[in-house]
Amino acid sequence: MRNALALACLALLACATGTPAGAGLALRQEYSPFAQAAPARELPISPAARAEAVALARKLVGRTSVEVGGRRYPSDCTGLVLGVYAAVGLDLLSSARPEDNGVTAIYRFAQRHGRVYQGGWPASGDLVFFRDTYDRNRDGRLSEGLTHVGIVEETGPDGTVVVIHRVKRGVVRYRMNLSHPDLRSAGGERLNDYLRAASAGRPAALTGQLFAGYAAFLGD
Repeated sequence: MRNALALACLALLACATGTPAGAGLALRQEYSPFAQAAPARELPISPAARAEAVALARKLVGRTSVEVGGRRYPSDCTGLVLGVYAAVGLDLLSSARPEDNGVTAIYRFAQRHGRVYQGGWPASGDLVFFRDTYDRNRDGRLSEGLTHVGIVEETGPDGTVVVIHRVKRGVVRYRMNLSHPDLRSAGGERLNDYLRAASAGRPAALTGQLFAGYAAFLGD
């Protein structure tokens, strides 16, 4: 039953790499980054899982496809996250429901097994979620909910977060600074990258503007 559910969710994976195969599930209260976080729960992973996840994500930067342990993962943002976390022993689709797309399925796992938060600085290896990174039904409204996910590589002394994630061209690094979400750069330093391209009736948007929340479940 669990395998069947995971396969069903894999068919619905979607993120900002283009038109998804499945519906982009809009935010509900249970998915909301403002909802009360679930208490951290012990997961069957090693104490070194955080460092291992970050090292693997770094190794995949520049790749146009994600292959981990001989398995090829989907060519979207969820493929990178699922592959990296599977390598440290976590099945991020294990809490999914049939109506979930890939990003909301991962977010559901985070709420059930970890800690979802918005404030403070994230630790390397935590997940970062974004909303409305594309207009799935092209109605010009920003109502798509959670649509993109990446892995935190590090946080700089100025609060700029480096995110490793998969976009259309492959696995890349983007920057995000939530203290200045509307600024592309300042003082010659890049603070935020564009995550949503401009199109008819829809402005371009930066990472800081589309931030939805963080999730942690890899230990202290």
